[in-house]
Amino acid sequence: MRYCIILLSVLAISCSKREKKYAPLTEPVSVLFDSSLKPFYHGVASGDPLHDRVILWTRVTPEDSLPSIDVTWEIAEDESFSSLVNSGTLTTNPDRDYTVKVDATGLSPDKHYFYRFKALDGTSMTGRTKTAPAGGRDSLTFAVVSCSNWEFGYFNAYANIAEKNVDAVLHLGDYIYEYATGKYGDTTIGRINLPVHEIVTLQDYRTRHSQYRLDEGLRKISIAHPFITIWDDHEVANDTYAEGAQNHQPEEGDFNVRKAVAKQAYYEWLPIREGEKHYRSFSYGTLADVIMLDERLEARTKQAEGKDDPELWNTERTMLGKEQRDWLLAKLKNSTATWKVIGNQVIFSVVDESFRPNAKGTDSWNGYPVERTFIADHIIHDSIQDVIFLTGDTHASWAFEVVAFDLKKYNSKTSAGAFAVEFGTPSISSSNWDEFYPLDTAKLGEQLYQKFNPHLKYVNGIDHGYLLLTLYPDRAKSEWYYVETLREINLSERKIKTLEVNKGTTKLK
Repeated sequence: MRYCIILLSVLAISCSKREKKYAPLTEPVSVLFDSSLKPFYHGVASGDPLHDRVILWTRVTPEDSLPSIDVTWEIAEDESFSSLVNSGTLTTNPDRDYTVKVDATGLSPDKHYFYRFKALDGTSMTGRTKTAPAGGRDSLTFAVVSCSNWEFGYFNAYANIAEKNVDAVLHLGDYIYEYATGKYGDTTIGRINLPVHEIVTLQDYRTRHSQYRLDEGLRKISIAHPFITIWDDHEVANDTYAEGAQNHQPEEGDFNVRKAVAKQAYYEWLPIREGEKHYRSFSYGTLADVIMLDERLEARTKQAEGKDDPELWNTERTMLGKEQRDWLLAKLKNSTATWKVIGNQVIFSVVDESFRPNAKGTDSWNGYPVERTFIADHIIHDSIQDVIFLTGDTHASWAFEVVAFDLKKYNSKTSAGAFAVEFGTPSISSSNWDEFYPLDTAKLGEQLYQKFNPHLKYVNGIDHGYLLLTLYPDRAKSEWYYVETLREINLSERKIKTLEVNKGTTKLK
């Protein structure tokens, strides 16, 4: 009799545990889910590759609001996972929005690996990643991207990069946009921001990140290649600086709170190593050092009101802050790599926009001339050669022989007066010049920029796409690829421009 009572008690407890119910998980973006991917609707991603490790990422989406989920991860040398290199189990929960991030160690340099996750009786897509080389290479190729806006169209350029042979994707910022529906986009194609209002809260930013990761092109590129990312302004709000933003109003609350939750969501949803500082560097063996700058949230002072604002030349105004600036200059000076590649959100080279009388032009390095001159002086004084600035933000393609001083001292035939080169990548989907102005006006703008800026060797303010940067021991090559359309999923593209610079020179050809 006593045995029966104990047995019945055990069964009662067991049934109680099985029958415990949780509230259904509310997912604002569930209408976009592909049910065949359950519970890994957002795919997988990898990032911040080092010689011996890489960040692996996914998001598990349960049906109910579970307090925690155990997730198994595996990384292998082969796609069948018969040669496991590392594996483990970790727990995610609502505090991380059910995202998963692991620093997979024990890897070998310059090698492709395959990885996957398992949870809730499901298995994720298989992702492919690649570690950074430790020694010499005949070449390196980086895809350079920025400015993907959901409402302006499909991320077809991402999907095309997924098919390319690249070592990593360098994302220079504006990975998401914060605007409300219809405020900055083209809703006629049916891509509507979620939430529909401007994002301000933690849940708002999480929802917008979740939506972006459901774009087919972004899912494809994330599965195929590791990312090295840096934020620009729209990950928080337009024209962000350390203590505020143009697109943050008093009625939207404390900016520092908004900044903090935006950063939290960014780190949850991107395959980035979380540390004290957002700026960081990556060694790609003897061929390249990649230096990623934070030109928004680290220390930037508020933008000047215009080119005639006396504050423009205030020596206390900064884009980087002293700590980051000193770190950058030390990285450049101590680098033994052939190419020093700087991931830079806004145009570094001086730009003459005097043909645009109402142009403010102070959100770029034009608005921080004292600090720009300081950096340029150090590069020149320390005889640092083969510096390449990579730039996003502008929704246009650029190629400069970098001049940070008086353009009158620059010689367009010999390149004297230039000390580096700069390549600007077009937007993935964010509006170009011809989407705000008539096509003829946009083309005239291209002509005027080149007329007033002899160090500018290429500009395209009309086409969407990406930049491929290929580095060789003796030269660097930049190729601009453009997609045919954003209004539908369409992988047609064309390569329009190629420019090269030889090692030891700043002359683009």
